[in-house]
Formats: sequence, structure tokens, C-alpha cells
Amino acid sequence: MRIGFITGMEEEAAALRPDDARPDPASPLYLRRADGWAVACGGIGKVNAAMAAQRLIDDGADLLVSLGVAGRIDGKDASGAHWITHAVQHDYGAERADGFAPFPPGALPFGEPKIEALAAIGDPGLNLPRARIASGDRFIAFGAAGLAARFDAQLVDMETAAIAQVAARHGLGWAGIRAVSDAADDASPAAFERGFRQAREAAAHAADRLIALYAAT
Repeated sequence: MRIGFITGMEEEAAALRPDDARPDPASPLYLRRADGWAVACGGIGKVNAAMAAQRLIDDGADLLVSLGVAGRIDGKDASGAHWITHAVQHDYGAERADGFAPFPPGALPFGEPKIEALAAIGDPGLNLPRARIASGDRFIAFGAAGLAARFDAQLVDMETAAIAQVAARHGLGWAGIRAVSDAADDASPAAFERGFRQAREAAAHAADRLIALYAAT
């Protein structure tokens, strides 16, 4: 199995086994390869994540893993790395007189709103806390509780649901390892700056264990 890790920021990618491989200077995006795995960073957001995911598939990846940090939106004080079980896109749909109506990405946003989450593979043995994540091209610093309730999610980021969508289109498995960096509230910008290093290293440590686990099978 070749694992393809996708991050939104280069610091998240660089935290994963930094001495194990070097970036590919010919790649238009950050790409680092090693035996059995590779990591790519296209930039923050769903489009960049999809581009990086496709690049890794073209490079031979057969498992895509969303890797990095996330905001906690359910009000709980739970930090550290989490295994993502489901991903849903929270900002695709229709703006209506009575508010925003979510729909599955790519669907015609007419009729009754519908939320469709994509399921990840099961935790292969890392035994991390589990979480459902909502992804969108917005940094959430307000309204986290409403987002959590509407999408039955505990975490929020800007990439995972897009990676899941690319994997599903190709019939591949996907997973997510995301560590909590902030509480997705008005203190989040400062909290993110303080917690980013610790969170990305926690996610990278869990990803390192994932590589070792698959290498041993």
C-alpha cells in the first residue's frame, strides 16, 4: 500500500518524518516521497486539497489521508490527534430567504436540503479518539456550536471533505488524522498561532505510527 498524505500548510507536511525524504523540486506543489508513502501540500482550502490529492493518486497512492490541524466546534475540551470517521462539506448549497441550505457537493442545490457525509476507513490500530469533521473554505471563529449541531460534527477544517470526495470519485479509501489547534471561537486566531506547532506535531506523530503499522503488514 502507498499512503498519500495531504496537508493544507507546508509546516504540517514538513512535520511528518522530516529527515525521511526530500521535496520534489520538479513538482508545482510541495511533494515529498519516501518508501511506501508520500506527502503533498497544495495550500489551504478545498480546491488546493483536491489538487494535491489528485497529484498523489497520479503518483500511485491508493490510500489518501488528510493530515494536519483542526478547530474543535462541539465545546468540549479535547485536544490531541483524532481519527476522522466521517467528513461533510458545510459550505456547499444554496442561499435562501430562510438561510443556507446544504447539499452534497456537486448536486444541483434545489429542493429539500440534504447532508451527505463520506465515511473513512476504520482506524487500523492507532486507537485515537474518533471525530466527524465539517470542511469548508471559511476559517470558523464564530457560530461553531450551530455548525456542530447542524452537521453532527466535532471538528472543523478546510480540506478533509474535499480529499474524501476525490477518494470516493476514484474508488479509493481515505482517512483523516487531525489534531486540535483551537476552539473555533473569537480567540481562535491567537489560539491557532499558539497551538499550531504542538497540534501539527501531534498529527504527524500519529501519521508516523500509521506508516509503521502498514509497513509491518
